[in-house]
Amino acid sequence: MLRKPIAFLKKDFLMESSYGMAFLFNFFGIFVSILGYFFIDRLFGSRITPHLEEFGVNYFSYVLVSMAFFGYVGVGLGSFSDRIRGEQMQGTLEAVLVTPTKISTILLSLTLWNLVLATIDMAIYILLAVFLFKVNFAHTNILSTIVVFILTILSFGCLGIISACFIMIFKRGNPFGWIVSSLEGLISGVYFPITVLPSWLQLLAQFLPITYAIRAIEFSVYKGYTLVQLYKEIGFLLLFIIVLLPISLCLFKYSINKARREGSLAQY
Repeated sequence: MLRKPIAFLKKDFLMESSYGMAFLFNFFGIFVSILGYFFIDRLFGSRITPHLEEFGVNYFSYVLVSMAFFGYVGVGLGSFSDRIRGEQMQGTLEAVLVTPTKISTILLSLTLWNLVLATIDMAIYILLAVFLFKVNFAHTNILSTIVVFILTILSFGCLGIISACFIMIFKRGNPFGWIVSSLEGLISGVYFPITVLPSWLQLLAQFLPITYAIRAIEFSVYKGYTLVQLYKEIGFLLLFIIVLLPISLCLFKYSINKARREGSLAQY
């Protein structure tokens, strides 16, 4: 069962590790991003603090966790479309799809390397937060945090599969992925709590899984909330998965069959 996913992971590692400077620039980018929000907190954080009372933290602590967590959202949303696009351009997509490999195995394999990278980024965020910016994670509920991570990756994985269908069929142009990625950063509470938004945008945010994921991760990290206390957020994430998973898999199979009939698997 694991032989093929591990082979994909090894292939991606060998490819990415050949670009050594990319890892260094990734670390530098994370540091600059954190430093930017640190100074934003110094300048304007006091104006947002009243909106963060339920989490019990200042703005910098809030946005640091949400930004670190946001990388895992990208694993689910961007992995499939980005990796499929890459396989198309390398000319390997058709070779992969004609092998006797289950679609579910291929989809899992496409996400593994991005999951590893997101975990490395998360570790960098945590190390910088603890040792450089002295952020306190003493109240973190480990079990709740892990469960929220898994549910978030699964829920956004469903959206990512739907996004990949556009790449499979149209090759370029992915309006679904663009709309979701734009909305999730703007109105879902990643960069600021949604309570600062107008009421109609707060209502729209309720239809995005990241809204519940961000609230759940902030509560589990800074307030130590248990799974029972996070029943609302976890319940909505499960609902998104139950609804979107069969839809996304059906659409992906349809897009593959359509590309096969048209003979466009090797095109990009």
